[in-house]
Amino acid sequence: MTKTSKIIALAALSFAAVAGAHAEEYQGVVAPVSALSRAEVNAQGVQAARAEQNLEYVGQQVAAAPAAPRSRAAVQAEAVAAAHNPTWNLDAKAFVNSTIPTQYTQGSLATYNKAGL
Repeated sequence: MTKTSKIIALAALSFAAVAGAHAEEYQGVVAPVSALSRAEVNAQGVQAARAEQNLEYVGQQVAAAPAAPRSRAAVQAEAVAAAHNPTWNLDAKAFVNSTIPTQYTQGSLATYNKAGL
């Protein structure tokens, strides 16, 4: 290396050190900006936690009993029919005009799905 390139490299390193030496100053702890006392905030939190509309998941709600419960046989028949449905995993929005083609319900693809049952 020549003397000039060494000087340029040293100048670049010193410039990088000076540029990186600036740090943010510590401003201290920020004071809270609230007009409510700790007890008032706690009371609001308890009230919000007990509110029914604040449930995070729908599954946390207690379902009401059905007005006219179905028989066990009817539910089982519906489950068997759903299990034998060849289009159970198809989304109609994935097809043209949002309709499932007939080959999935009545054609060779429908009989292929039933072969494993």
